Amino acid sequence: MANDAALRTSLIWLAAIIVVVGISTRSFKKMMATYVVGGLGIAGVLLPDWGYFNRDCSRWTSPVTAEERASHIASTRSGSKRFKIYPIRMTVYTTVYGFALYKWWVFVSN
Repeated sequence: MANDAALRTSLIWLAAIIVVVGISTRSFKKMMATYVVGGLGIAGVLLPDWGYFNRDCSRWTSPVTAEERASHIASTRSGSKRFKIYPIRMTVYTTVYGFALYKWWVFVSN
């Protein structure tokens, strides 16, 4: 990841949320659950190789070609760091993160 500022900011917010959960629930297990869910969520959004995943989902099983890698590098240098929205990827992300957030909330709120 070229820009570590987003990762640092996300980790600081995660630490603040962990402290709030710890103070409000007085439970170390719930703090650790918040840490694990938050850490996996941050890693899943910020750390993937978007040059690889920023393609159509049907192409994820094939390696990135030299032309695709060069095209991705050229597009990021030109300032176009736009996240391409693919319906399948957004559906998978929404389902996985929604379910994880729901299970975390049920665990922490009990």
